Amino acid sequence: MSALQLFGTDLWIMDGDPVRMFTIPFSTRMTIVRLESGKLWIHSPVAPTPNRIDALKRLGPVSFIIAPNRIHSLGVNPFKVKFPNAEVWVSPNFPESHKDIEADSVFGSDTNPEWGDEIEYHIFAGSFYLDEVVFFHKKSRTLIVTDIIQKHVTAKDPWFWRQVKHLAGVLGKEGGVSLDLKASFTDRSLAGKSKEKVLSWDFDRLVISHGYCVNKNAKSIVENCLSWI
Repeated sequence: MSALQLFGTDLWIMDGDPVRMFTIPFSTRMTIVRLESGKLWIHSPVAPTPNRIDALKRLGPVSFIIAPNRIHSLGVNPFKVKFPNAEVWVSPNFPESHKDIEADSVFGSDTNPEWGDEIEYHIFAGSFYLDEVVFFHKKSRTLIVTDIIQKHVTAKDPWFWRQVKHLAGVLGKEGGVSLDLKASFTDRSLAGKSKEKVLSWDFDRLVISHGYCVNKNAKSIVENCLSWI
C-alpha cells in the first residue's frame, strides 16, 4: 500500500510499485494536484489499487490523466477504466508509441488546457528520443519532471544495479540526467532554450518520478543537473 504524501499546497505524491525497463529496476511515483475547481490532475499514474483509488476519491474527482512522455504509459489505461470521464493528455510522440491507448489531447505548443492558468507546461526539446513534458504548479511553486532528472534511492536496489545507476549518473541525491539521455539531445540549441524556459519558472520544489524529491532550493539543483546543456 502506498500512502498519499502532502508535498506542497494542493499537491501530493504517491509511490507506486517498482517496474523494470530493459531489466533495470525503477521506482515509480504519481503526482496529484487538486485544482481550484476541486478536480484532480494526475501525473504519471501508478497502478490503481483499491487503497490508492480510495485515497484519491477523498481528495476529489479524478479529471485529468497525464502521460508526460512516450515511456510512461503503464497506468494510463487502468486509470481511464477506473475514471472513464477523465481526460487523457499525452506527450507528442505518445500516440505513435501506444496506439492501444486513446488520448483526448496531445500536448503541443498551442494547446491550452483548462488548467493552464494553474499548471504551466513545456515540451523539453532537443532529444531525438525523449519527448518529455515538464510542468510547473504555480500554487505550490513545484517543478514536476519524469525521466529527464533522476535521483534513484540507493537503498532500494541490489549492489549491481546501484553500480549501473552510479555509472549512468542517476544514483542518489547527486543524480541528474542519465548519460544515455544526454546522448539523445542532438540539438543542443533547442535544449538550451528549453533549459532557459524551465529555469524562468519561479519554483522552489522538485518532484521527480524516480528517486529523491526536493522540497526547498530546487532551482539551483535543477540548474546544476542541466548544466551540461
